[in-house]
Amino acid sequence: MTTTAAGTGVGLRSERGPVLAAIMLCTGLVALDSTIIATAVPSVVGDLGGFSQFPWLFSIYLLTQAVAVPIYGKLADVFGRKPVMFFGIAVFLIGSVLCGAAWSMGSLIAFRALQGIGAGAVQPMSMTMVGDLYSVEERARVQGYIASVWGVASVIGPTLGGVFSEYASWRWIFFVNLPLGGVAAWMLARRFKERVERGTHTIDYLGAGLLTAGSSLVILGLLEGGVAWGWTSAPSLLIFAAGAVLVAAFVLVERRAAEPILPLWIFSRRTLIGGNLTGLGIGALLIGLTSYVPTYAEGVLGTGALVAGFVLAAMTVGWPISATLSGRVYMRLGFRDTAVIGSVVVVVGTVLCALLGRGAALWQVAGACFVVGAGLGLTASPTTVAVQSVVGWERRGVVTGTNMFCRSIGSAVGAAVLGAVANATLSDRFARPPASVAGRLPASVDATDTVLDAHAPVQPAVAAFVRTALYDAVHNVFLVLVVVAVLSVGTLLLMPRRTKELSFD
Repeated sequence: MTTTAAGTGVGLRSERGPVLAAIMLCTGLVALDSTIIATAVPSVVGDLGGFSQFPWLFSIYLLTQAVAVPIYGKLADVFGRKPVMFFGIAVFLIGSVLCGAAWSMGSLIAFRALQGIGAGAVQPMSMTMVGDLYSVEERARVQGYIASVWGVASVIGPTLGGVFSEYASWRWIFFVNLPLGGVAAWMLARRFKERVERGTHTIDYLGAGLLTAGSSLVILGLLEGGVAWGWTSAPSLLIFAAGAVLVAAFVLVERRAAEPILPLWIFSRRTLIGGNLTGLGIGALLIGLTSYVPTYAEGVLGTGALVAGFVLAAMTVGWPISATLSGRVYMRLGFRDTAVIGSVVVVVGTVLCALLGRGAALWQVAGACFVVGAGLGLTASPTTVAVQSVVGWERRGVVTGTNMFCRSIGSAVGAAVLGAVANATLSDRFARPPASVAGRLPASVDATDTVLDAHAPVQPAVAAFVRTALYDAVHNVFLVLVVVAVLSVGTLLLMPRRTKELSFD
């Protein structure tokens, strides 16, 4: 089958079915490595030590992945999607081998950073290649397939990590990437064909360096603020100040660069501004639900980790279903109106989450998650297709990369803000306990999970108080998510009702 990209002098000839399968497999690698290590942490720490450092296994992966995304997006517009995707897969697999061979927690953290650099190419390239290969009418359905990969990974990942840790070795959670990545690269090499007109290009190395350094510091400050150091402490203030200076320098450099790594016109067009601001909200909503729904299910309702995972999976079931159907809707109503409908559904879903009580049934939690997921599918797919549809092939990589970057920033900011809300609530409740449990509480909020351990010798009154405190914390988090969902409706109104390809004359 032949498809033609909307770019001057650029053609694509690919067999779309096998290419889509390879793209989904690549996406599955990134999605699995975001979740599979969670249940393996006890085994990793038992083998390598460094319990206090293990949160960096997650933070460093998110950090390097986020800062690499916009750079890959620009490079894809210059050199084509295929070499950038192959580079990302290669770096990811090399990082996986090194992670599996890690000899200390420090080395494992460093190799996770390398994995993140590779993963930063895979996700935006997947979405960009979909934009190249499929028409506007088809993209929502295909993006629904890709979204379903994340849903499956959110359930299989933690389970697979536990199986490897218990019956083999935690190192296999990384080694398993090798055959899967090899098959994906082989399928892309055979089936995905692109022809890119080679011209004279100037790589904006200074801009890329400033963007990487500046955004790394900002995201690092957001991820670790209130955790590794206080928000108003000297390290926090220095990190944010240095990040702000580097970002400001990046803006100045981009204004003069011949081929900027992140062109400033992205922030001056209504469709792109609305889509990217909505991406921030989507990122915050995702991190909020995936982090605190399991906490609510396990800590308040007393379910096991596996059941909590299945409850959360209701969200990842609703997303691909609605994303698949959204194509028919936005072809009739337009991208913005379809996304507005989806964002209103998200508001309803977050309100349902906020209304969950201390003794809610699991089906009620799953139902609320399903509604949020359905709304996100109707919001995320139309906005992604909208930002892709207003530019040609030669700019599609950078706008897709920027949209993915905004989601990552939204997740980082969301993790910081929601974590601060939860910790502040717990600290307040622990500081004013009732007389019946005073003096019998854990030494700090960090010991809450130990108190709620089913095997720990905890007095019923103490456990009941801690569950109530956890409920209050999660409830406040859900209230913040309601506010984020409402603000997302407002950001969508920045987009025009009808989109057309932008003029850059």
